[in-house]
Amino acid sequence: MCMRLEEFRNQIKFLDSVADFFHVDIMDAHYVPNLTLSPFFIENVKRLATIPIDAHLMVERPEQITPLCLDAGANYISVHPETVNAKAFRLIDQIQSKGAKFGIVLNPESAPDLASYYLDSVEKITVMTVDPGFSGQKFIYPMLKKIEALRNLKEKNGYTFLIEIDGSCNKKTFHDLAYAGAEVFVVGTSGLFGLDPDIEKAWAKMMENFNASIRDI
Repeated sequence: MCMRLEEFRNQIKFLDSVADFFHVDIMDAHYVPNLTLSPFFIENVKRLATIPIDAHLMVERPEQITPLCLDAGANYISVHPETVNAKAFRLIDQIQSKGAKFGIVLNPESAPDLASYYLDSVEKITVMTVDPGFSGQKFIYPMLKKIEALRNLKEKNGYTFLIEIDGSCNKKTFHDLAYAGAEVFVVGTSGLFGLDPDIEKAWAKMMENFNASIRDI
């Protein structure tokens, strides 16, 4: 969502050589007040990418768009637990039967308990540290306690899910996020693309900021 579309090919090819995931925000203007990318975008990324593509579904009816994302080549389908009541286990089966991985996304006010009965099937938990729907928002610091709670829950129960952070991951927050237990960082405007118009220079600056932030952890 934060990349420069006029530089699509160059940015995707470079990021494919250095990043661990592509995080694709799909919004329907109903679950969140914004309308963004689509399975068509995933399909075009897949033509150039070798690393996994994570489809973050900020939509009211993920069961409708999940098959389109899987057909387009998504490797992860990440949904908000509030949107999968009465269909979570069918959706998990649908995703995993296609060889993809299932993730959940927790809004700032959402607790892990929302997914307590299927946490053993979750392969990535994304903690939103801003309200979902727009880039460039202010970091919500109480989310650090949620990240710590997830780390403790993971260790206590032997869960294997990755702990991912989405929202304002940048020079100001890298240290606190990593200290709390973050394992995957979604870098957008403030963390990556806004650092330099040249994606290679922006990545170098981001990594310099990140490494300096976590040096004492």
